[in-house]
This record gives sequence, structure tokens and C-alpha cells, in this order.
Amino acid sequence: MSHTPFRPPLAENALPPAGRLKATLAVLLACGLLAAPPAGAQAQSSTGAATLRQAFDAAWQRQPEARAAQARADAVRARAEQADSWLADAPAIAISGRSDRYNRDAGTREYEVGLALPLWRPGERSRAQALAAAETDSLAGMLTQSRLQLAASVREAWWALQRARLDRELADARVAHAETLAADVARRVQAGELARADGHQAGSALAAARSEQAAAMLAEAEAGQLLQALTGLPPAATQEARPEALPAAAMPTMEATSEDGATAQANAAHPLLNALSTEAERARRQQALAASQGSGPPELTLSTTHERDAYGERYADSLTLALRIPFGAGAANRARVADASAERIAAETRLEAERQRLRADIALARARVDAQARRLDAAAERDRLAAETRGFYDKAFRLGETDLPTRLRIELDAVEAERAHARARIDAAEAVSRLRQALGLLPE
Repeated sequence: MSHTPFRPPLAENALPPAGRLKATLAVLLACGLLAAPPAGAQAQSSTGAATLRQAFDAAWQRQPEARAAQARADAVRARAEQADSWLADAPAIAISGRSDRYNRDAGTREYEVGLALPLWRPGERSRAQALAAAETDSLAGMLTQSRLQLAASVREAWWALQRARLDRELADARVAHAETLAADVARRVQAGELARADGHQAGSALAAARSEQAAAMLAEAEAGQLLQALTGLPPAATQEARPEALPAAAMPTMEATSEDGATAQANAAHPLLNALSTEAERARRQQALAASQGSGPPELTLSTTHERDAYGERYADSLTLALRIPFGAGAANRARVADASAERIAAETRLEAERQRLRADIALARARVDAQARRLDAAAERDRLAAETRGFYDKAFRLGETDLPTRLRIELDAVEAERAHARARIDAAEAVSRLRQALGLLPE
């Protein structure tokens, strides 16, 4: 049995343009809308057939990050609104009263009502606004990073199921061939054309094929359960394996053949690097804000006093304006600055390590795609030759021109060649998936 050699199609567009996301309310709302089930996933549940992209969408709806996206967006929006306020915190009202009723009782009375307004320190408000903008980008980057990590798991489970399903189909075909051969041998044994030992050999080959079929069915069930645990979709709902499009930027260009060119290509427009970059920027702005906050915000207090000194006197009113300025760096503020500094260092370190890892992953993924394509061509040629040889020996065996052991050996060779060709097709499609994963592209 021969197969058409796999040739991954080229996508029309290369990597999506990646620039920094703007700190706007629209981005926040977009992040929140990620938690809403896509129309494609809803349509899939009614039709009962899912593609790799639909399996990924179904898996994403089950993730905690997707379900909490709207709440996180609301929190970021609230902090952005606070940073835009003219006050560093919510104002407070203070009410107090003073009386000598329980000691001298001379009629002294005093009532005071004040309004405390927390103020920004110099430069603190602009740094809080910058942090709010960075948190917007960081939230979008965190969701992107989570989606890419999930995409890797879904792709691995998806192709494992496709490979197990293919092995089961090949095992079914081998059983069918073995049953046909065993029936032919049994007929010829009864006719006295073959010895009983030949009938035993044919029966043994059929039993081996059925044993392999049972093992393949179990492996397919296990792979299906792993994918179902991720996506919630029954294994029967997944469609036949279809290779993803090979990105136009998949093959190295003249600019990327050098070490510096490969580094630049790995750094440019990669969603994961963008996500880590926004997280590092958020940590830097958090450290800058913590350093400007000091021990607490200054407070401007405006209060009015209504008082008298003794019975018979008229109440007098007065107005008080006070400014409270904390000074010194307390232990709590030093802890905030140290924590923010640690987050910044960790984020910058992760960014640099991920940049180097991605560069190696992309190079390895490209090499894998090229090697699997060449392997597929060789497997296709072997499968074609083995299928033709099977036909020759099948005809010769029916005419009595060859013995059963040779016929069984040729059959086994043809089955192995067919399995190798089919697996090479799956491996070539998976190699493209891995390259897309290394380039930061979601399933399609």
C-alpha cells in the first residue's frame, strides 16, 4: 500500500507582527473575552468532529487562566483608575467630640469634623500610571504564555492519538491480510496442496496479528483518554490528522544563517519573548513605584471646629488646615522595594534564558522538519517497492511457485514498510507542529 508523500503547505503569512500591546481598556476587555467559549468550539460539540484548533480551544476553556481572565482584567482596570485619580488613596472623614460633662461640667464642648486627603508623593502618580499600563501588557502576555504552554500539551497529546490511531488501523489491515492468507492456506491444506505445518504457520501469523491489534487498540484508548483529559472531547470526536501549515519563515534565510541573524530572528516578534518582556517591564516599574512611595502617602486634612468654653457662651467656629508628611524609609517599605527588585531580576533572567532556549529550539525544529521530510520520501519509496513485491509473491504463492515461509516473510516486510510510511507521515506533520510551537504560533 503506497501513500502520497507529505508536503506541508506554506502559510500565506509568516509570523504575526508582534509589538508591545498598548495599555488601553480595549486590551483589558479583550483579555477578559478570552474566557468566553468561541463559536467554533460550540459548533464542534453539535457536529461531533474536532480539528486540532478546536481541540485547543476546548482545552483553553477548561484552564483556570481563561476562567479568571475577566476578574484579572477588572483588577488591572481598577488599579489603572486609581492611578489616574488625583488622590493617592480614598479620602477619609474624621469626627471627634470633647466635653467636661463627666468631671468639672463647666459646659465645655467641642465638635470637630475633618476630611483627610491622601496625596501623591513627587513622581509617584506618574510611576503608578506607568505601572498600570505595564500591568495591562503583562496580563495579556501572561495569557499568551499560558496559551502557548497549553498548545504544546495539546499538540503532543493530539499527535500521540493520531499515531496510536494509525497503528490500530494498520493492525486492522494486517489482521485482514492474515485472515485472507490463513483462509487460502486452509483451503489448500484440505486440498492436499500444502502440508499441515503450513496451516499452523498461517494460523500463528493470524494470532500474532490479532495480538498486535489488541495492543494497538489499548494504546489508542490510552492516548484518547489523555487527550480527553485536556480537552474534554471524546476521542471519537477528533478528525483525521491534518498537517498544519508550514510557516513561510520556517526555513532559514540568508540573514539567519549566521549566529547573529539566527538570534535576531528568534527575538523578533516571538509572543513568548514579548510576554516575558512585558513581565520584566512590569517588575521594573513596580520597583520604581515602591522606591518612590516611602513610608506612606502624605495627608492633607481640612477640618472645622464648633466649640464653646462654658455654659452661657456662644459657640465659635474655626477652620483647620493640616499637612501630615511621613518621613524615613520604614521596614515595610524596604521590604516592598526588595521584593520588587527580586521580581525584576528574576523576570530579566527568565527573559534572557528563554531567548537562548528559543533560539536553540527553532534551529532544532527546522532540522527536524527537514530530516522528517527526507525520511518520509525514503519511507514512501520503500512502501511502494514492498507493496509491489507483495503483489508479486502473492501471485506466485497462489500459483504454487513459492513456499509459505517466503510468502509470510514478504507479507511481514510489506506490513513494516506500510507502518513506517504511515508513521513517517505522522512524524512529518508533528515536526511542523513542533516548529510552529517553537515559533510561538498557536494550532490552526
